[in-house]
Amino acid sequence: MTSHVSGARSGAAVRSSERTGIGSGRLVFAAVLMIFGGLMMLFAGIAAIANDDVFVATRNYVYEFDLTGWGWIHLIVGVVITLAGAALFQGAVWARVVGVGLAGLAMLANFLWIPYAPFWAIVLIAINAFVIWALCTAPSPSER
Repeated sequence: MTSHVSGARSGAAVRSSERTGIGSGRLVFAAVLMIFGGLMMLFAGIAAIANDDVFVATRNYVYEFDLTGWGWIHLIVGVVITLAGAALFQGAVWARVVGVGLAGLAMLANFLWIPYAPFWAIVLIAINAFVIWALCTAPSPSER
């Protein structure tokens, strides 16, 4: 008869989570949303740089900025957020801190982006709010 120690996990599951360093569903959630949101900002930036007819600028907006300038801002922020999201999959602790800061920066950039793509900017603001929540409430590596 085989006895099992209470609380023991299978060896494969323990080794897999220790190797990747993820250990929390919220971190996976945040990483996926960061990669998705970063790629969407990157694609919006490319479209804005190309002076695509997708965007319609509102007149007399307080935070008026050149569409090409916003395109470069979105492109750079999108690349950095995507890379930080990928680093979360590697279990990098710094990626959590950087992720919260970048998600806050992306929320601000998308707030200022509202005149050009109102619905999509609000969706990305909500995605970044979920990223901040997931990164702040996920257990720390010492708690796992």
